[in-house]
Amino acid sequence: MNLEYEFTYSVSLKEPLSVGAGPYGTRLVVEVTGGTFEGKRLNGKILTGGADWLLFGPDGWGRLDVRAQWVTNEGAALYLSLLGLVEMNEKVQQALGGAAGTDYGDHYFRTTPRFETGDSRFAWLNQTVFVGEGCFLPGRVVRCKVYRVS
Repeated sequence: MNLEYEFTYSVSLKEPLSVGAGPYGTRLVVEVTGGTFEGKRLNGKILTGGADWLLFGPDGWGRLDVRAQWVTNEGAALYLSLLGLVEMNEKVQQALGGAAGTDYGDHYFRTTPRFETGDSRFAWLNQTVFVGEGCFLPGRVVRCKVYRVS
């Protein structure tokens, strides 16, 4: 098994909305306001209307649950669903506040993006396993490098 770099995406986020503390932790809804993705085979825009339904657990870890809509430069519509884990250390909490960023090595931030599309030009996305490594940029932006598992 190998990891092959596929693309990088950057996504802008609204200020988190706290639903409050429940039995599993504190639920934050973080709305997507847009973004881009770039790679050898996959390039385009990330649309508004998606969000992360982040669960911030009492163990100090965030469990990501993201759904979003992407459109390639060729006009293909993609649906993204993504699960992941992020270490909610002090640097991450400051970044969610919008004032600071992080580097990839500042925390554990791993994702498992999954795509769906009916466009035959990008059907390979439907049968591919991906993993990602994320970080935060100032201004409430997430950047993630995504690798194809081969």
